[in-house]
Amino acid sequence: MAQASAQLLFDESGQPFIVMREQENQKRITGVEAVKSHILAARAVANTLRTSLGPRGLDKMLVSPDGDVTITNDGATIMEKMDVQHHVAKLMVELSKSQDHEIGDGTTGVVVLAGALLEEAEKLIDRGIHPIKIADGFDLACKKALETLDSISDKFPVENRERLVETAQTSLGSKIVNRSIRQFAEIAVDAVLSVADVETKDVNFEMIKMEGKVGGRLEDTILVKGIVIDKTMSHPQMPKELKNAKSTLFMFNLQVAILTCPFEPPKPKTKHKLDITSTEDFKALREYERETFETMIRQVKESGATLAICQWGFDDEANHLLQANDLPAVRWVGGPEIELLAIATNARIVPRFSELTKEKLGTAGLVREITFGAAKDRMLSIEQCPNNKAVTIFVRGGNKMVSWSYSSIFRIFKFQIIDEAKRALHDALCVIRNLVRDSRIVYGGGSAELAAAIQVAKEADRIDGIEQYAFRAFADALESIPMALAENSGLAPIEALSDLKAKQIETKNSFLGIDAVFAGTNDMKEQKVIETLLSKREQISLATQVVRMILKIDDVRVPDDEKMGSY
Repeated sequence: MAQASAQLLFDESGQPFIVMREQENQKRITGVEAVKSHILAARAVANTLRTSLGPRGLDKMLVSPDGDVTITNDGATIMEKMDVQHHVAKLMVELSKSQDHEIGDGTTGVVVLAGALLEEAEKLIDRGIHPIKIADGFDLACKKALETLDSISDKFPVENRERLVETAQTSLGSKIVNRSIRQFAEIAVDAVLSVADVETKDVNFEMIKMEGKVGGRLEDTILVKGIVIDKTMSHPQMPKELKNAKSTLFMFNLQVAILTCPFEPPKPKTKHKLDITSTEDFKALREYERETFETMIRQVKESGATLAICQWGFDDEANHLLQANDLPAVRWVGGPEIELLAIATNARIVPRFSELTKEKLGTAGLVREITFGAAKDRMLSIEQCPNNKAVTIFVRGGNKMVSWSYSSIFRIFKFQIIDEAKRALHDALCVIRNLVRDSRIVYGGGSAELAAAIQVAKEADRIDGIEQYAFRAFADALESIPMALAENSGLAPIEALSDLKAKQIETKNSFLGIDAVFAGTNDMKEQKVIETLLSKREQISLATQVVRMILKIDDVRVPDDEKMGSY
């Protein structure tokens, strides 16, 4: 017999009514079966990312239902574009997003670590240990691991640009831009230092604009101390370059007016109809429009503006009059770009022509159209702004043609390198930002995880309770990071890990890690493989929190039409 639950409710007039909820249309799993189902789903997602970890990690190809292809080894991008159906597996996706939003780097490592923790938790559950005991033990082990990270961390000289570049290179080492790794690292460092406030340890990422254009090579990527927008002058005969000029004969100051009002006659806000019954009426309408345009242009000119940047468009007649009155203009500039331009030029955004005054104008030293490529594509660059904390990273890169055979169907698609280069730069920018916030660092190659694992395992020997099993499991999970690095580098993972662990214990050198690039030394400090302490702490903390959340779920009810076991 079908089970049903009822609830008594009352409507607005106070009349009672009963809501029946049928339970027979739901699937339910409980207890250990539910926990193991969740672990299986989460591990399936984590194993997908495991082979992408480190400088030798492999790329993933993700094809959308529309046929759009993304090739990347960025953990956050892979998780975002994966079609995950299982409800607990979606927690792993959110885990990667959280790491990306908070830190910006380490999105692959945090998922791999969470998967390893769940794998170890499953072994403990099979031995009869309650999931809550495991979760509590993991929490305590996490605290010990974080204490170890604090103790082995080094102070980083943020004022040393060369050291910052070396840190950015560590983040970019596993990305597609690694053939131009030095150039991209310098761009990331210079961009962050341009907008950073070292005293308050704040970095405003909104002041860093990233623009990309297909064509050229990755080596053509540059950092512009100003704003680059994908627009041109509204009229082809307007000057392609404006700049401040001083001489004995004249002085030209580049004054920028930023407008959110369109160059067009005002329109009634209600429905309206205009009847033109004669030639004189048509001429009068044209004359009115011309006078309106001329009034608007005169108001802009009288304010002292020498360049008008408008959020809206304007028709050919207004464009002609702007050119005839020697007023260069740019149209259809988007809202975010308008705000960034206002900040960079110290201008006020003006909603009405009548409100435009000299005090509301901004200044710039140089405004020019830049051209590139065989098709002579053009973009507008606003440089030498008074607020030099606004910068633009202009990414170049060609299309790479790749052929792919699937189910005997030969398909050809284009993979845009620019998108992957932007993702790589974002990670590098975040690493430098994190160093400005907290200048403490640890060393990569799995050395920090292995040092923490050794200390957590030692702590397990001092614990009498059942939590000692969770401590040892936590230590084994931490070792999964250097093991994955060794495996992805083509090394024998168990042999490499055991040798490295023995060396760390013998020499008491916590900087020894996996030599993934075959530099000839395991000393990550010597190799200059640097990671921020902030990122490493966040990885371990977030992974532990998500695993605890998954272990505490012991009852799941889903609609009958959903597949509980699909990922």
